[in-house]
Amino acid sequence: MAVVLALVSALAYGLSDFLGGVVGRASSAWRVAVVVQAVSTLSAAAVALLLPGTPSGADLAWAVLAGTGTGIGVGFLFRGLAEGRMSVVAPLSAVGAAVVPVGVGLFLGERPGPVVALALVAAGPGIWLVARSDTGDPGDPGDPGDRAAAGTAADRGSGTGVLDGVLAGLGFGVMFSAIGQVDESAGWWPIVLAQGVSTVVVALVATALGAAWRPQGPAWRAAPAGVLSTAALVTFQLATQRGLLTVSSVLASLYPAITVLLAVALLRERIHPSQALGLALCAVTVTLVALA
Repeated sequence: MAVVLALVSALAYGLSDFLGGVVGRASSAWRVAVVVQAVSTLSAAAVALLLPGTPSGADLAWAVLAGTGTGIGVGFLFRGLAEGRMSVVAPLSAVGAAVVPVGVGLFLGERPGPVVALALVAAGPGIWLVARSDTGDPGDPGDPGDRAAAGTAADRGSGTGVLDGVLAGLGFGVMFSAIGQVDESAGWWPIVLAQGVSTVVVALVATALGAAWRPQGPAWRAAPAGVLSTAALVTFQLATQRGLLTVSSVLASLYPAITVLLAVALLRERIHPSQALGLALCAVTVTLVALA
């Protein structure tokens, strides 16, 4: 069940990120991030009212840390998705999202079995290979039109886009690590707090960068992404409560596969051979964990 929940979380995150990235290209990415997190807060509150719990002070503290990581992660991810290539920024964000909680889980004494450990080993290079599509593959020049398109996309995917992906990954890594420490008896109010804090953090970071963040116009089209974000966070917390943080975080970090496939199908972004290999390794990861 923990495996299924973590994969559902990855699916919801992938869909949410794609929708937020697309809307962000027609609006300010920071406005989109505020809309997504604000709607997610309201959605989480609706869940918490139906399924109450009793959070401790420690649970709320972890929630504040998770919200801080989420705000940083979502803000820079949506900026990267809007200004760069989705097939580059999303996988880069997954590197930190996977590595940080795996390190935390191992530090706390989690020891996955040999098959799961092999899956985790496959996930690292898989995510990284997916992210290497910004440089293209040597020996695959393509036709002049493809080269020009690839060059333009590479320019968009480099520089700030890569930095955004790295910062987003670190933020999500903190979020995954912190939310995994919330006790099952706490209910869903810690998630409400985390999403509320993340909304404030997005606004503060945007203000520090001199970017517009007050929602208006097209940014509201990203509201469904907020509901998906809540679904992703709820299923991830359930996964960590029923399984290992190291395993759940890696599986949830496979969300770029969904974003990349949607970008290829709907935005005509191109998958290079190295990226296809990375996606295959991600599939191996899921298969091994499911069989363990």
